[in-house]
Amino acid sequence: MVLELRQQLKLAQKLVMTPQLRQAIKLLQLNRLELTDALQAEMEQNPLLEEAAEEANQTTMSDSLANQEPEEGGEPAVTAKIPGEDAATLAEINWADYVNTFDSDLSFARETPPADAPSQFDFISSQPGLKAHMQWQLTDLDLNDREMDIAMFIIGNLDRHGFLQADIADICAYAGCSEETAQDILRRVQQLDPPGIAARDIRESLLLQLSRKGMEDSLAYGIVSDHLNLLETRNYALIARKTGATVRMVMKEIETISGLVPFPGNEFSNEQTNYIVPDVYVFKVDGEYVIQLNNDGLPQLKLSDDYLRLLREKKSLNPESLGYLRDKQRSAEWFIKSLQQRQRTIYKVMESILKFQKEFFEHGPSHLKPLILRDVAEDIGMHESTVSRVTSNKYVHTPQGIYELKYFFSTAVATITGDTVASESIRNRIRQLVQSENPAKPLSDNKISEILARENIQVARRTVAKYRDQLGILPVKFRRRK
Repeated sequence: MVLELRQQLKLAQKLVMTPQLRQAIKLLQLNRLELTDALQAEMEQNPLLEEAAEEANQTTMSDSLANQEPEEGGEPAVTAKIPGEDAATLAEINWADYVNTFDSDLSFARETPPADAPSQFDFISSQPGLKAHMQWQLTDLDLNDREMDIAMFIIGNLDRHGFLQADIADICAYAGCSEETAQDILRRVQQLDPPGIAARDIRESLLLQLSRKGMEDSLAYGIVSDHLNLLETRNYALIARKTGATVRMVMKEIETISGLVPFPGNEFSNEQTNYIVPDVYVFKVDGEYVIQLNNDGLPQLKLSDDYLRLLREKKSLNPESLGYLRDKQRSAEWFIKSLQQRQRTIYKVMESILKFQKEFFEHGPSHLKPLILRDVAEDIGMHESTVSRVTSNKYVHTPQGIYELKYFFSTAVATITGDTVASESIRNRIRQLVQSENPAKPLSDNKISEILARENIQVARRTVAKYRDQLGILPVKFRRRK
């Protein structure tokens, strides 16, 4: 066998992932917040991209100055006369109305502000958390420097729930103190607000709160101390037998325990709440559904007029600058085109979903139909992967509420009559059955399966258990209340 080099022509088709195509795919799968960041980053990197000004803001100061008459000296006016700038008008202004404050009690219309009006504390950049709240209280304790250092170590080892993540040995190793000193400082920290703080677990947190109420000798204290596992399983009858009390007495103490806070630190959490902003709206207008993309907050991009004028004046640029601007122009045009294609694709996908799931938009989740990505892909003439990218992390505002686009895709479950029903509809029906059940006699998985069978939905008991777990519903023994 002889090894040799030879040239050969071969004709083949293959997909080449160009940088532009990668960029278009990346834009397609970004959610709204990520898209806003991507637009800002692209405008910073590409000088030919800029945000288009709104029509209302097109009037500039130069336009207003151009309309002014020249002064007597022949020179044009430098500043415009602002109405109300004369002394007589200034004397009539009530400057008390323009106090620099965010006080919610202040109202220019002399009306009572609504109860949910923002206060000045809503504009603080950083809200004080649990650690700051605890450190502020330490100033009221009579502690020397060494004891203050131990207390700060304890506070620094509290998690967001207010539980102590270090044990006595860790405190002793850090401060080089005895166990008695560490226990004493820990006890004093546990006496601070909120009740139950610096506990090692939920049991100790509840006991600390009961002790704060002076209930060390109560039945509730004994239940939490010795029978917390039975309390978690709601086995009230066994608690009554072990404590020698009646079930009614146990239930009364359970009400007291239920009023406690198992996670005392959550009240002082300074985590920011992120609200969902829908990418698309679906409104019902005159009996017809209208789809509207949400472009609020997204910068409207356009090519810079100044750089385009430079490109037209080729003689004023050297070849290197001209090549750079032309490359940035092509990149900007492709970016705008990809962004427009993204919006059109989202609209098409939402339009197809609306066609398949019109019963859902009319009557709610119980009328959700089985739907897969292939159905929408074939309907709009796109690939399944494109539909998958469009529906990921995208939300729609509907007359039934805000839902992720992935919510409308559900597998089919055959019914007794031969029809199919979406698995999401079955989960919704299970949720309704549990919400309407008798707390004293909750529905078991087998009972739910029988009820669904009477509604021509054949679902096995283990499937009901799986759907129940997905919904976050506890088993029947944890839902029983006597």
